[in-house]
Amino acid sequence: MKKVNIYFNRWFSVAFHYMNLIRNNEDGIPVQIFATHPDIRHMSLQGADVAGAEPELTGIEYVQFCVDFCRRNEIDIFVPRLHMLDIARHVSLFDAIGTKVLVCRDQDLLEMIMDKGKFYESVKSNGIMTIPDYHVVSNAEQFKEAYEELVSKGHKVCFKPTETEGGLGFRIIDNNRSPLEELFGHVTPLISFEDAYRILSGAESFPNLMVMELLEGYEYSIDCLADAHGNLLAAVPRRKAGGRLRLMEHIPELEEVARRVAETYRIPYNFNVQMKYSGDVPKLLEINPRMSGGLHISCLSGINFPYLAVKSALGGEVQPVEFAHNVLASHVEQPLIMKINGESVVTDSVN
Repeated sequence: MKKVNIYFNRWFSVAFHYMNLIRNNEDGIPVQIFATHPDIRHMSLQGADVAGAEPELTGIEYVQFCVDFCRRNEIDIFVPRLHMLDIARHVSLFDAIGTKVLVCRDQDLLEMIMDKGKFYESVKSNGIMTIPDYHVVSNAEQFKEAYEELVSKGHKVCFKPTETEGGLGFRIIDNNRSPLEELFGHVTPLISFEDAYRILSGAESFPNLMVMELLEGYEYSIDCLADAHGNLLAAVPRRKAGGRLRLMEHIPELEEVARRVAETYRIPYNFNVQMKYSGDVPKLLEINPRMSGGLHISCLSGINFPYLAVKSALGGEVQPVEFAHNVLASHVEQPLIMKINGESVVTDSVN
């Protein structure tokens, strides 16, 4: 049986797990996994059969690098993360060489999802889920007005850039914090309103910030699988359960959120919906139109999300699937040999 060639461009370290989940698929389909990253020693590359360095490029130049790589290595499936939007804009270049790309092809939708402010406006208009109280601001006076308005409603307040990944730029406004205690303790996201306002006042304008109510209940990541047309095939709500513990559990209202998101936006393959509770009400944080950083944990539910997305992209039949039981999971570090007598254990060059 011919091996399926799969390519990951610059990903997070957890791509190591995605690669092994695809490699150890339940159908016994042989795969060869290629990966590139600017840092040849990056942990994501340790899961690849063929790994190499990629150049620091942007825009169409980066897309062309990926196209050329896929052509030379006869890549069947490309799983992008870096510069996903640019790749989606030029996905026809991959179509022309026979490479299927696990990306949302609706460019307007993808742009909207990746801008939290625009996406909140969309959700507000269609009403498919509850969103926090928020304001989008781009100067210090707007920031001050937004903060005061949210406080007047009884909210604690946080803010973050409208275009960001993970927790980058996220801050919680706390006017009772002790900078001295923080100096001798752990780094925190806390900042006083006065400090934030002073810093933001140093610029006439800045990239859009979302100033919003702070949600203090459980936070869930709903890992979702859809086919190429956006039909929902699986959804697993996952939350932190203390320390390194993660709990995958059936939450009907969150599974309904996943269904409504899929029906409304038709995001293909893997995507992730992040919700956080305010009392008994789950409210939207964001949607990631890609595999989430904790997806490998959700796969312990018995659903192989990365492989099933690849299978669907290749035209295989993937039936809707549910996980049978709630699962409490955790993880430990896994030591890996990077080199033996100076020799890398992965290929450090590509064609």
